[in-house]
Amino acid sequence: MIILPAIDIRGGRCVRLRQGRFDEETVYDEDPAAVAERFEAAGLRHGGAGLRPGVAGAEWLHVVDLDGAREGEPRNLDRVRAIRKAVGLKMEVGGGIRSTEAAEEVLEAGADRIVVGTRAVREPEWLKEVAEKFPAQVALGLDARQGRVAVEGWKSPTERIAAEMLEAFAGLPLAAIIYTDIGRDGMMSGPNVVATAELVKASRFPVIASGGVTTVEDIRALKKAGAAGAIIGRVLYEGKLTLEAALAAAAD
Repeated sequence: MIILPAIDIRGGRCVRLRQGRFDEETVYDEDPAAVAERFEAAGLRHGGAGLRPGVAGAEWLHVVDLDGAREGEPRNLDRVRAIRKAVGLKMEVGGGIRSTEAAEEVLEAGADRIVVGTRAVREPEWLKEVAEKFPAQVALGLDARQGRVAVEGWKSPTERIAAEMLEAFAGLPLAAIIYTDIGRDGMMSGPNVVATAELVKASRFPVIASGGVTTVEDIRALKKAGAAGAIIGRVLYEGKLTLEAALAAAAD
């Protein structure tokens, strides 16, 4: 299982929200690229606070353009470009990608894959178009609150159940499903392991879990549930879990 450190960008800065609420924001750094460099360095060091020999470093970053998610088009491409210039890690980027042109822009800015949600949920034909144009470079983001998928930066709930949606997408060349439990995001309350396991059973694509991952036990539980990866944010920024410990738990 892979670990993806999260970098959420709002107003050009590295922030974290609680449950997707823009009025519950904590700023952690003015420079997202510097944060990416620290994550990369943690994956390269051996000894001290770095990695033990034999434990692979982080391979991916999970980057979210929060302004883009709210406004419907990418707003922090300059920061994405800066991250790409600063580090060699692979990078998935989401937030406001609601057109094929925007998808291409984000990939050209340095993303290795993009995460689409709002328009993909509302218009499956568009998801088919963009997935076939960029095979294995598109991940479908399914963000749920109390089991119901939400869109538009989590502001608008739908009546659709995440696991029930996947059958229609089974034939597409998607890279992964990014499943976020909104109620647990940024709360350090533990992930929704049961819902993740249900989605894993329903999906022919790798499922990456997000929201609430706090401890090495959480990571082990998600791995046992079949998750291909876990996105981790606030606990890394607040020092409650080290990247080394997270990577070691994923490698166990």
